Amino acid sequence: MERKSFLKSCLAVGAIIATPISLVAKGITKFRVNAGFMVDATKSRTGKAITLFEGDTFLTKVSTADTDGDIYAYESSRVKEGGPAHHVHFAQDEWWYVLQGEFLIKIGETTYHAKVGDSVFGPRMVPHSFAKIGDGEGRLLQFFQPAGKMEEFFAKVSEGALKNKSEAEQDKFREDYGFKRVGPPIKNLKL
Repeated sequence: MERKSFLKSCLAVGAIIATPISLVAKGITKFRVNAGFMVDATKSRTGKAITLFEGDTFLTKVSTADTDGDIYAYESSRVKEGGPAHHVHFAQDEWWYVLQGEFLIKIGETTYHAKVGDSVFGPRMVPHSFAKIGDGEGRLLQFFQPAGKMEEFFAKVSEGALKNKSEAEQDKFREDYGFKRVGPPIKNLKL
């Protein structure tokens, strides 16, 4: 068989096989909101704030459900100094934008001193943590891409899912939601 004939035959067979696959793919659609929306400054997209044991309050601005898991965006506010343990997300990039106050944000071995208007990006699989520093309220706009199970994790913690769990059980719970604690929170809150 000539090379040209062989290639034409392969393309024809490929087209026959691809047709049913493309029809099935068209039938499978992702759920996404089909209209824009606005979330008021002091409100959460879900109608309910998420409060964590670490002292943060989250107001969801773009829910995981709005984008079929592509992104999760929320405003985080914190009055006390400090933040979460050093951790790594297996499949999510994370981004912080400082709205109010000052934060230390550690990505890998680099610690950034972020002030109002600054943003910091943390790629997936790179350990990171952050801590509010100084007096008064601190506020961040935070973003996960893809969303993974982070919104669900925060909601479960807000409902008390980590209460009365051992350290090992807490670590397993985190890993079930796509991230792992790899070190303590940022300790040095003084610059």
